[in-house]
Amino acid sequence: MPIDGPALQKALGPAGSDGLATVHSLLCRREAGAFQRAAKAGDALLVACTQERRLFLELNEATEGAPGVQERPIRFVNLRETAGWGAEAGAAMPKLAALIAAAQLPDADPVPTVTYRSAGRCLVIGAADVAQRAATMLADQLDVVLLLTRPGGTLAQARELQVSAGRVTRIEGWLGAFDVTWESANPIDLDLCTRCNACVAACPEGAIDFSYQVDLTRCKGHRDCVRVCDAAGAIDFQRAPLATSERVDLVLDLSDAPLIAWHQPPQGYFHARDDAALIEAVLKLRELVGEFEKPKFFQYRPKLCAHSRNEREGCTACIDVCSAHAVRSLATEDGPEKGGIAVNPNLCVGCGACTTVCPSGALGYATPGPAHQGRRLRTLLQTHRAAGGLDAALLLHSQGEGSQLIDALGRAARTGGKAVPGLAPRASGAPALRGLPARVMPVDLWHTASVGLDLWLAAIAHGASQVWVLMTGEEAPEYRAAVAAQMAVGQAILAGLGYGGTHLRLIEARDAAALDAALRAEPAQGVAQPAAFAVQADKRATLELAVEHLLAQAPRAAEVITLPNVTNPLRGSAAPFGSLAIDTAKCTLCLSCVGACPASALGDNPERPQLRFTEKNCVQCGLCVLTCPEGALALEPRLWLQDAGKARKQPRVLHEVPPWQCIKCGKPFGTVKAIEGMLSKLAGHSMFQGAALERLKMCADCRVIDLHTNPDEVRITDL
Repeated sequence: MPIDGPALQKALGPAGSDGLATVHSLLCRREAGAFQRAAKAGDALLVACTQERRLFLELNEATEGAPGVQERPIRFVNLRETAGWGAEAGAAMPKLAALIAAAQLPDADPVPTVTYRSAGRCLVIGAADVAQRAATMLADQLDVVLLLTRPGGTLAQARELQVSAGRVTRIEGWLGAFDVTWESANPIDLDLCTRCNACVAACPEGAIDFSYQVDLTRCKGHRDCVRVCDAAGAIDFQRAPLATSERVDLVLDLSDAPLIAWHQPPQGYFHARDDAALIEAVLKLRELVGEFEKPKFFQYRPKLCAHSRNEREGCTACIDVCSAHAVRSLATEDGPEKGGIAVNPNLCVGCGACTTVCPSGALGYATPGPAHQGRRLRTLLQTHRAAGGLDAALLLHSQGEGSQLIDALGRAARTGGKAVPGLAPRASGAPALRGLPARVMPVDLWHTASVGLDLWLAAIAHGASQVWVLMTGEEAPEYRAAVAAQMAVGQAILAGLGYGGTHLRLIEARDAAALDAALRAEPAQGVAQPAAFAVQADKRATLELAVEHLLAQAPRAAEVITLPNVTNPLRGSAAPFGSLAIDTAKCTLCLSCVGACPASALGDNPERPQLRFTEKNCVQCGLCVLTCPEGALALEPRLWLQDAGKARKQPRVLHEVPPWQCIKCGKPFGTVKAIEGMLSKLAGHSMFQGAALERLKMCADCRVIDLHTNPDEVRITDL
């Protein structure tokens, strides 16, 4: 790799400017002694090679006097495929410095964990042959239970496994806690069956095979099988269907169609349709005995949640996007948690899509949190810029297939596309793959949907020319749609502020050639002066800081930027900003919308009949629209920048009407429209005639006084 050691050390900070950096090209072999001397010194170590990670860890352990990795962790960063192997490697020194600087940042704060406990009880569901075969591969390690879903195949003669038969009617749960219910309607009870094979021999239609189940489509009702099974009593054609429930730790589903047809099924559930998938599943299942932990990927703050109020559902973004079915509504559930959502940490796989689409920040990604992730992006951009880099682009990708694809592109750029796994040899005359451009800095994430609009706009404010999200096909369709919708909002904001070019882009690539072509985009216009703010833990706070800086640096800002909306505006907008339109002819100022608003965007005025609105607080959840009994409200996704954005932070009056004045004391109460509407509806009612109707025109105090002053006129309804 072409690396200028002194220039790189100088770019990494003032401490390195007085000496010369030594570039090691064979540190893992011929120059291993240099690594051992550094390890023995006890200082923090960062190794710019991930290929030989295991070797370096072994060298550290074998070096006398070197601290162990528990005392002094060794960090690793890949510079080869991400920067050194590519057509622009000679110009990649700013990127090298940025990647090294980001790799030296402290680890994220630890988060709570979710624990799974598995005793190894595994339910294998499928036809007899394949289920028996799977059981053979698992039985020495797991407690296997077979559930046969159809006749056919062969069961072992030895009754070593618990075997049932039936149709699965319910399956739910996760590793260590699956609840499965099946209904058995077959005449043969496999618990009672001794596998003597007498029924197989006796059946004239051949409707019974060695799975010991009756194929009812072939059975003609001779009942010879019942006669020969008299002693065991295992065959009964009059038996009512029996429902059986069982809790198991693991499920191996060998059905043609998966019983849990989710993009991301629960941990501990495996579906296998062919031999390759079966072998892979068996190898994983054999390891799933014991206690396991994973991070609790999310944080939930119910007070910020805009999902529901008073059993009305507004924003459902998190529920709609979750491919793991980990988020459910509590809108209609009784109890102290009534309203809001619940996230099942056992089902959550950490994609973070729910946090990306959440408009209020009630759901936040925790592994790592936005503050840590923001610091990482800012370090990359600051170091790149300080080292002379221009037009930095961030390529967000997954730690799984995304990293593998970037590595494949790096190898293809090094070899000209020859003999690279997963990449067809370059055709004659086809352009050579160039690798990652010098300005493109890869950022690995647990999942590409875990970073959203707040961090994208913050990165642009911190000096990024572009933010690209790489998706490789491993993501659920819901995630791609959610990220694309959020990017449309962000791009609309940047375009409305006058920044030229495409700043936010979703790159869908499944091979190195497609990725290489997608990376050849022209830079977009960025800020003249990068922001100095730190990304906040609160999503809305970060969005406000980013918008304020982008507005201050804007080439030409529109007063109002219209933002994209979703198909059904009553379910909330994809935009986190917006206004509220009101039909004043319909509005009675009942103020039910004020009580429904979870973000304090709507408010009243204790002194006057007014409906007030603070646009900065609105998260476009739609709860006010759904709550309004008159249908007078509608969402308006937009970013209002009047008076340099100050106007949206101040309450403004959406609607105001004259107050009704008490006919006795003149004190204002209610509104003219509301009182007149009530009077017109009750005027024809027999219970509201004369003095009773007049009391409706009085304030509460005067009404009580009038009831005591004229007791003879008191009616039941008055009391």
